[in-house]
Amino acid sequence: MYENLIWNTHGSIVVIQLNRPSKKNSLNKQLRVELENAIRQLRDDPSLRVVIITGGEDIFSAGADIGEVQQAASSESTYKYAREFQVLFDHIESLPQPVIAAVSGYAVGGGCELALSCDFRIASETAKFGLPEVKIGAIPGGGGTQRLPRLVGAAKAKEILFTGDPISAGDALSLGLVMKVVAKEKLLEEARSFAAKLAALPRLSLEASKKLVNRGLQMDLTSALELELRCLAALATSHDAQEGALAFLQKRKPNFTGE
Repeated sequence: MYENLIWNTHGSIVVIQLNRPSKKNSLNKQLRVELENAIRQLRDDPSLRVVIITGGEDIFSAGADIGEVQQAASSESTYKYAREFQVLFDHIESLPQPVIAAVSGYAVGGGCELALSCDFRIASETAKFGLPEVKIGAIPGGGGTQRLPRLVGAAKAKEILFTGDPISAGDALSLGLVMKVVAKEKLLEEARSFAAKLAALPRLSLEASKKLVNRGLQMDLTSALELELRCLAALATSHDAQEGALAFLQKRKPNFTGE
């Protein structure tokens, strides 16, 4: 089904592994198309509750495929090429499911931007994050200049963008770029454990919370608060909201169905 991705399902948890090891998991056209297809498959299947995106043990992704970059020689072709990355990462960010990036080794350029589009990042001790485009006279074009400052603040984002230097897993943790750093051999185990915790929670509540955070950051406070109320009202008639309240009153564990 996929040539450049490995898709594994563990109950309601999906692990998607980038699989172009000979090209350092660079995001060529074929891999990007396969990721788009995987996203559509995920969006259409509510039984798949949490997504983990990972790479290899030694490299998450080196970003754009240099061969393709060289072909985008004009301003218009460069715009169209970078726009494909933005659309892909927007689709990942807007998935209804929580998405976890499990990062080992280098996540640079578009690989870093891929990780930034996920809801959570768990890193191995070997992970390094970077947006080095300034060193070749360019800038990130897959959302790096926008998502990074929203995560770590403007001043630190400027330091990372202006110097192009990679940051270690420890520094990424201190900045809030990643939520946890673990030994390399424990990375997927830790990601699956966190995914299982999320998968056990009410699906519609998680979807609403994700939408509210993502959209609310782009809205004025009054409009965002109104959206919050409307989402809460819509959830009130769901099975899980009613079951959660009843289970609380009856002092028992709720039986969430995702509806």
